[in-house]
Amino acid sequence: MANDLGHTQFFKVEAPQENGVHKILEVVYEAMLEKGYNPVNQIVGYIMSGDPTYITSHNGARSLIMKVERDELVEEMLTQYIRTYHWNEKK
Repeated sequence: MANDLGHTQFFKVEAPQENGVHKILEVVYEAMLEKGYNPVNQIVGYIMSGDPTYITSHNGARSLIMKVERDELVEEMLTQYIRTYHWNEKK
């Protein structure tokens, strides 16, 4: 079928799903709590060192977090922090 330049094509973008990094952090955080670890300390240890043994394998948390680059984890956490404290609003 030849292109008809007399008509406008429509392109529909599906609504974005929940950020995958956000969901991974949520699962990892919950798994760390369930196992009795301090999630903040353990996640920071992982981000700083790259050593996945800081993250429990409970509920597949270790495998999940390793699917994401560490800088993406930092970006997601900083983005959420900024949103929480409304830094992006002009005062």
